[in-house]
Amino acid sequence: MIVFIPLYAAFRKVPVYETFLEGAKGGFDTAINIIPHLVGMMVAISMFRASGAMDMLSGLIRPLFDYFGVPSEVLPLGMLRPLTGAGSLAFTTELIKTYGPDSMIGRIASTIQGSTDTTLYVLTVYFGAVGIRRSRYALKVGLFSDLVGFVAAIIICLFVFG
Repeated sequence: MIVFIPLYAAFRKVPVYETFLEGAKGGFDTAINIIPHLVGMMVAISMFRASGAMDMLSGLIRPLFDYFGVPSEVLPLGMLRPLTGAGSLAFTTELIKTYGPDSMIGRIASTIQGSTDTTLYVLTVYFGAVGIRRSRYALKVGLFSDLVGFVAAIIICLFVFG
């Protein structure tokens, strides 16, 4: 592909280098345009974690996890994953370091990482890049799909490995 595309473009008499530079310039402009959205998202995530809201919410939901025999250590991951990829990966790494990759907690955390997405990041970056301001339905569907992925990851891991 790396050789074919430039050769094909040259054969079609497309100015390859100039076209590449135009695309790179457009990508740079897009990156500059989404910086305010990214900064806003990072501030909101930091405030959510630093305010203790995540810990409070975890404390409210933890008894439900205990009732169903689900390791409550993975609960913060379910809240972090829709917000931040780097934060959720760091949390998953800590869980795996602490409990091991072959533990139920490590398996559930790994499965959650693979079956959910950073919904708020995706909405912020991609919708911000193209100027979409109304993301009401996309947010609801994205967060619902994260919830389904979170619950499915737990159920499947408990079924397969439990």
